Amino acid sequence: MQARKHNLPASILASIRSRKKRLDPAYTEARPRSAGTLIASYNVHKCVGTDRRFDPERTSRVIHEIGADVIALQEADTRFGERTGLLDLGRLERETGLIPVPVAGMAKAHGWHGNVVLFKKGLVHDVHQVKLPGLEPRGALVAEIELEQGGVLRIIAAHFGLLRHNRAQQARMLVDLINDRREMPTILLGDLNEWRLGDRSSLNTFQSAFGELPPAVPSFPAGLPLLALDRIIANRKGIISEVEAHDTPLARIASDHLPIKALVDLEPVGG
Repeated sequence: MQARKHNLPASILASIRSRKKRLDPAYTEARPRSAGTLIASYNVHKCVGTDRRFDPERTSRVIHEIGADVIALQEADTRFGERTGLLDLGRLERETGLIPVPVAGMAKAHGWHGNVVLFKKGLVHDVHQVKLPGLEPRGALVAEIELEQGGVLRIIAAHFGLLRHNRAQQARMLVDLINDRREMPTILLGDLNEWRLGDRSSLNTFQSAFGELPPAVPSFPAGLPLLALDRIIANRKGIISEVEAHDTPLARIASDHLPIKALVDLEPVGG
């Protein structure tokens, strides 16, 4: 009998094969983290979990669990009307030290089109709220943060649309934005909503600014991740570690996406 060929990418097959290991309680225990600035991206799904329960406190517990120094959230506000923020940011600051990058003109919202960037220690030099093209209301938040560990890092937090041609337009707009600004270490992170890999991916547009994209890490759906909708991409080689999903029992139920995370080290590029 002829061997059956796999049509799934290797990264997704690896995710499936390691599922038993991830479900082992010993695997999910807190492990010491390496030195560096931990960055993360998390689509919190308006604080509605896979059990269909609205639970902002549970979402905050996952954010606490991640322990990031800088984290980009998507869907942290209601989608329509005044886009009211859904998290208790005061409590989150007391418990984790994370504070939001300021945004203008959003009285009740945490962020911009649901995008929020939280950071622990550092100084925000510049913030831009970018309206992305497309049929759906989508946005990106661009912040330049001087890290306590040294160096300035540009963070682009984005949530792309559901239509492929809109995602390509949104990617092109961000590439143009980067090219129009002074060169510095830049990390794009967020829910880019692209499940296609290879030549069909709308994210290939980023290669002109970011080079070869890192391996896709499945993060959706949270219960059994198969699709790499969430991404962390750097414009310089060697400044981020291997991206991984934050796969814990709490994260598997708190949202339909798993958070993803990586360590940043600006020393190889001299800050």
